[in-house]
Amino acid sequence: MKHARTPAYLKINGFLRSRARVSIRVVSAISAAIALTACEQNTYVPPPPPKVDVAVPAQKNITRYIDATGNTAAVKSVDLVARVQGFLQSINYKDGSFVKEGTTLFTIEPETYKLKLEQAQAAEAGAQASLKQAEADYKRQVDLVQKQAVSQSTLDTSTANRDNAQANLQQAQANTQIAKVNYGYTNVTAPFDGVVTAHLVSVGELVGVSSPTQLAQIVALDPIYVNFNVNEQDVLKVREEARRRGMTVEDLRQLPVDVGLQNETGYPHQGTLDYVSPTLNQSTGTIAVRGILKNADRAMLPGYFVRVRVPFEQQQNALLVPDAALGADQAGRYLLVVNNENVVEQRKVTTGQLDGELRVIETGLKPDDKVVVGGLLKAIPGQKVDPQVKKIESGAAAK
Repeated sequence: MKHARTPAYLKINGFLRSRARVSIRVVSAISAAIALTACEQNTYVPPPPPKVDVAVPAQKNITRYIDATGNTAAVKSVDLVARVQGFLQSINYKDGSFVKEGTTLFTIEPETYKLKLEQAQAAEAGAQASLKQAEADYKRQVDLVQKQAVSQSTLDTSTANRDNAQANLQQAQANTQIAKVNYGYTNVTAPFDGVVTAHLVSVGELVGVSSPTQLAQIVALDPIYVNFNVNEQDVLKVREEARRRGMTVEDLRQLPVDVGLQNETGYPHQGTLDYVSPTLNQSTGTIAVRGILKNADRAMLPGYFVRVRVPFEQQQNALLVPDAALGADQAGRYLLVVNNENVVEQRKVTTGQLDGELRVIETGLKPDDKVVVGGLLKAIPGQKVDPQVKKIESGAAAK
């Protein structure tokens, strides 16, 4: 008996279809459905906008300064020289020591000049005696002429002798003064309070032979000058502010000058403006200015490089942002600002001075602008961000 075979063909929709072909089509349909489901699950979803910290500028009343660099200079500096010839007898100070005005620093062979002074004084005394005798004789001759006891020529001779004796006395007095001055030059004294440099000659050395011999130098350190230059634009600003406030030249000289050394923070030394040049240097476009400071502790020495600032104006409600928020490119300084649509914009600004950690913004920024102060690397101009509002504290970073 023959077994019945599974039909190799199926009747589908009135047509005979191969079982194998039907199976392939079913598998293909299932695969397509799976692939479609997988595509729906892997659809790209864009990430949320990056979070950045933003803050409106801080507003503060500030003092505007002119910033410059300069050098310190001695108010007085004098070369100590030998003004008379002789052998150096003694050096009466320690190199580099501070001395008071009138202190004897060097002694140059005084005995010779003392003897010359005594000689001149003796000659002066002799001239005085001669004048006294000549005046007595003149008076006698005047009386005798009135009595007609002597001739007029005798009186004329007596008068000439008196005048000659008087001239001799004046010359003797001048010689005495010269001898006294030269004797005084044998002691070289400090002309003012200051520090004396190392001596340039040795004891026993002949000095002042053909010309004055420099012995050392004395430098006054208190007070001390600070010389610096101010550019033309700053000069115009100061002059405009001075006219607005009705300030005179003497008033300008009372402006404070703040000074800081290289190893100091800020400007711990205070002084006043002392001199402003009446002309502008056309080659540099600057004007020479000088301040004067007290230097009782001698912290500053002539020749130091210093930082200088001079206040000249009070600015109301200045806009300040953290200095770290500023960027720079070839066009200058800029800030990143978030607009009302949370899109980042690059804003060109003009910067002013530092106030602690904050920088004054002169132009290019409005009081209600939202400045990016944190997450700067995430803020790309033209792209959206998620702004996180912070607050800028005066003199501190955003919080």
